Amino acid sequence: MSLELVVLGTGAFAAGLIDAVVGGGGLIQIPLLLATFPTTPIAVLFGTNKLASIVGTGGAAIHYARSLDIPKHIALPATLAALPGAALGAMAVSLLPPSSVRPLVFVLLLLVGLYTFFKPDFGRLEGHGRIQHKLPWYSALLGLTLGFYDGFFGPGTGSFLIFGFVALFGLDMLHASASSKFVNLATNFAALCYFAYQGSVMWKVGLVMAVCNLLGGQVGARLSLRHGSRFVRLMLLVIVSILLCKLGWDLFSK
Repeated sequence: MSLELVVLGTGAFAAGLIDAVVGGGGLIQIPLLLATFPTTPIAVLFGTNKLASIVGTGGAAIHYARSLDIPKHIALPATLAALPGAALGAMAVSLLPPSSVRPLVFVLLLLVGLYTFFKPDFGRLEGHGRIQHKLPWYSALLGLTLGFYDGFFGPGTGSFLIFGFVALFGLDMLHASASSKFVNLATNFAALCYFAYQGSVMWKVGLVMAVCNLLGGQVGARLSLRHGSRFVRLMLLVIVSILLCKLGWDLFSK
């Protein structure tokens, strides 16, 4: 195995671990792919990243489903709605450059981070959401919206999903993280189908990364289940902070 695949595999393992907890693995995998294949079209790198991610996310989702009682009345509508949402988002890339949404995403992530930081009990215990009487409809709307966002731009999708499941439906952080994996699985599937149809996937590289991402996802899911909502909350704050730094650099360094 070449040194490049070893580096990519190691990065994919770390990405799978992070993704299994709060999402954000693309922060590791995409820069690694860009650095390793600087002349490869960006669509091919994105397609390869989705191939690796979908395997790790799927493995983590199965692990959570075996260990937790997933709130299907919330997770299922969001997952189904995320499929067309992600497909529409991928199509919209040609109409509007993803960079145009960076300022809005920066502000939303900042609000999510501040709210979570200053509310220590946010997502610690399962409670009652604010819209219990319309759960399927609002869950589907959340999945459709964030599915579109993931297909169109992507960074922070996992964090937004966890925040939405906690704030709107009263889930604790652990169950929110577990539920978000099924939505992420749907968005990754829709995006991968699109990239595969376009021939924009490096299958050998992607499959090696997928195995490593799967292993990392299993470790991340075990850590979340062992340490609970407090661990997920801490990881959420860390990932949101890193995303803010990256988006802030992209916005203000020019």
